[in-house]
Amino acid sequence: MRGLDTQVRKTRRRVFKEVANLAYNSTNLIDDIEELPYRIVNENDYREDMYRERSIVRERIRLAMGMSLRPENRSVHLTQGLEESNISEKYYEPPLMQVIPSACNACPENKYEVTNKCMGCTAHPCNEVCPRGAISMVNGKSFIDQEKCIKCGKCKAVCPYDAITHQVRPCSAACGVNAIKNDSKGRAVIDNDLCVSCGQCMVSCPFGAIADKSQIFQLIRALQSGKEIIAQVAPAFVGQFGAGVTPDMLKTALKELGFADVYETAIGADMGALAEAEHYVEEVATGKLPFLLTSCCPSWSVLAKKFFPETIDNISNALTPMVATARVIKAEHPDASVVFIGPCASKKLEASRRTVRSDVDFVITFEELLGMFDAKGIDLSAVEAKDEINDATSAGRGYGVAGGVADAIEHVIREYYPGVEVNIEHAESLAECKKVLMLAKAGKKKGCLIEGMACPGGCVAGAGTNISIVTANKELSNFKKAANQALPDKK
Repeated sequence: MRGLDTQVRKTRRRVFKEVANLAYNSTNLIDDIEELPYRIVNENDYREDMYRERSIVRERIRLAMGMSLRPENRSVHLTQGLEESNISEKYYEPPLMQVIPSACNACPENKYEVTNKCMGCTAHPCNEVCPRGAISMVNGKSFIDQEKCIKCGKCKAVCPYDAITHQVRPCSAACGVNAIKNDSKGRAVIDNDLCVSCGQCMVSCPFGAIADKSQIFQLIRALQSGKEIIAQVAPAFVGQFGAGVTPDMLKTALKELGFADVYETAIGADMGALAEAEHYVEEVATGKLPFLLTSCCPSWSVLAKKFFPETIDNISNALTPMVATARVIKAEHPDASVVFIGPCASKKLEASRRTVRSDVDFVITFEELLGMFDAKGIDLSAVEAKDEINDATSAGRGYGVAGGVADAIEHVIREYYPGVEVNIEHAESLAECKKVLMLAKAGKKKGCLIEGMACPGGCVAGAGTNISIVTANKELSNFKKAANQALPDKK
């Protein structure tokens, strides 16, 4: 569904726009929040039941304002907790990803079912291959007894008419760490002990039942306070705000929103490429470490720490591009607040962690930023570029795609450490990341630099993106070519 302007996406964007509107214009927050579900959902829209949809939208509004979902088993007012959200500083309370129970369709987790394509053939191969005798003929068609079925899939594989369907829960299929569980009613719930907050479940749910918390309300409050707020934009930003909207146009538009300046996060990526290249040369190439894991994707790092704790010492100690860029900004503007604008949901967690000071005060996604532009009535396609954004190299900008991190580090090694042999591995999607970590743990990846990306396709496929992965790849490729230099200078 990525890149499609579905009803789920339209609703999310409308909620972000209206919540931003509240921050910009509301004079009576409580009454205006109460009215929002009626403005967003009218009798001609959405599901079979507009009252249910309004109930869902109420929970979306709470999450968009940084508040938690309300419990199902007791009465909690829609605006409860508003005082804690109506502030101009960082506000975040885990868990980040949450399932809205009333929106969940309780999809089948793992079910093989015969469709009306069944021809009732004489050979009946589905019955012949079933190891448990779960398939019989009922009214001339194959029928699967779900009590006997062991979900092996042999019947589906052998059916000559492709008449047997395998139903899986989309959010669960997208989760590479098996964090999607069931509640007592068969609805999805997220096991936060397993979840790494990549957001792939959120973008895969066709009912829009999964959402993450936002800081757009608090960010707007900070902008209104008159404090200096500086934005850094992740490399994947190009093309995310409409065809023809150039990086320079976006920088000007961000200043129109009230940001004092805009930096490329790829500055920090350039710094990271140099640091991780040095780390590889000094530690892995000399045999001190068996392999090196990149550190830029927070969900990948959390995956390694949660499920493969023995690899922790192999994770690069380089700052992530977001944190490195934030520190550059804070060094140049010590009194400023920093907002990271990117494609990634898990960066919200990274900015809030306590083990490594992030220097990032707010994190919003491209999708959330569009809501702010919509609320202010800024037509990005009509913006006249008055600024230039050209801070980083081609290598740093390449961090936005799968394989780009390892590619940048490899090129730095070949340029500044000639003669050092470098072995590259990269994995995209949590399932593939787990596989490569298992191989590394087993000693199969000695001497490797291993790049992990939680999202299939890399950052351009993050949960907070606006366009298709194919289009995003093309846009980023052009942006890389436009850089003034290929590699960062070695300090």
